[in-house]
Amino acid sequence: MEYASGHAVAGLASVVCVRNIGKPSRSMRSLRILLVAAWALAAVGAGAEVAEVRSIELLGRPIDPGVRLQLDLVVSESFEGASIATPIIVSRGVKSGPSLCLTAGVHGDELIGVEVVRRVMETVDPAELSGVLIGVPIANPHGFRRSSRYLPDRRDLNRFFPGKARGSSASRIAHTLFDRVIRHCDVLVDFHTGSFYRRNIPQIRADLRNLEVEALARRFGAPVVVHSTGQLGTLRRAATDAGIPAITFEAGEPMRFDDNDIQDGVLGVRHMLASLEMAPGRARRGSPEIFLERHWIRVDDGGIFRATRSLGDPVAVGDVLGTVTDPFTNDRVEITSRFAGRIIGLALDQVVIPGFATFHIGVRSPVPSEDPGVSAPPAVPSVLDGELELEERPE
Repeated sequence: MEYASGHAVAGLASVVCVRNIGKPSRSMRSLRILLVAAWALAAVGAGAEVAEVRSIELLGRPIDPGVRLQLDLVVSESFEGASIATPIIVSRGVKSGPSLCLTAGVHGDELIGVEVVRRVMETVDPAELSGVLIGVPIANPHGFRRSSRYLPDRRDLNRFFPGKARGSSASRIAHTLFDRVIRHCDVLVDFHTGSFYRRNIPQIRADLRNLEVEALARRFGAPVVVHSTGQLGTLRRAATDAGIPAITFEAGEPMRFDDNDIQDGVLGVRHMLASLEMAPGRARRGSPEIFLERHWIRVDDGGIFRATRSLGDPVAVGDVLGTVTDPFTNDRVEITSRFAGRIIGLALDQVVIPGFATFHIGVRSPVPSEDPGVSAPPAVPSVLDGELELEERPE
């Protein structure tokens, strides 16, 4: 109340000053004294609160403390020339703190992250929040409307960040989102699923050589963390390169809502908010299982693929993981593992051709220290950026 009344006095003094333009200078000096005194009263009455009330803008719109609102970011136009916008949901807390951005739907057929971001933004109370929470549930409205991973020109939006203002359509969309929203973030979590009839165990993808990113990965509290530098052009890589620590949460498969995977994502964000002291709650304790290498098991024969092992199963070298059966001769070939580790992703049962990637194996390596400031993981194996083909990358 004292803060509000102080501003009221200051506002009144400002009005009086305006109305007394051209009057004797003594009167103006008196009014200036009144104005300064009013603002001093406001500062004394508010105490530390004054520091909290600072101007924050997003997309040209001021964001007041304790407010949740939806903004529209125009990212492109349709073939008919109509504007296409993606919703940006913003919650600003009543106290100062970092800006956490949650992005999903960069691939339009990946729905789990869309629901994670929606639920988080719906349930976080700005009155209990410190800092700013920014949610982008559908970063690729073109693809989402068509239930497609890609943009209408068959480009993958997650290969064009940070984008260019005068580049291709994908590059322009990426630039608009990155320049007008992502650059306002202090940390970023990008949500994805497996691609093209493949499913992923809930996991964090992060460049663990970056200590800030490693700390962020631990704050999410996922049971599995996979080291990945991120391909150039991905949102996560572009954000990290711009000095914004970023991680990817992978879970499930495209075109499906899975309540368990969604809940894992929501809980992870809650753990992160608590760890960053942005919201009440308890940060997750314990060490994740960390994989510094990952390899695909490919089939050498075409036919009907059936998995005999499940997502998340531990495997040893030589273990039988599944079979491929010739639909005409009934000849059957076993798929065996060449690595010891854990199945972090697998293809759904389907018809395959030689070379098809069926099982994604996370290979165990020494776990870095739980204190993110103590050590970084070993050098990145070259396989991480050399062996996976683009359509098999989960982001």
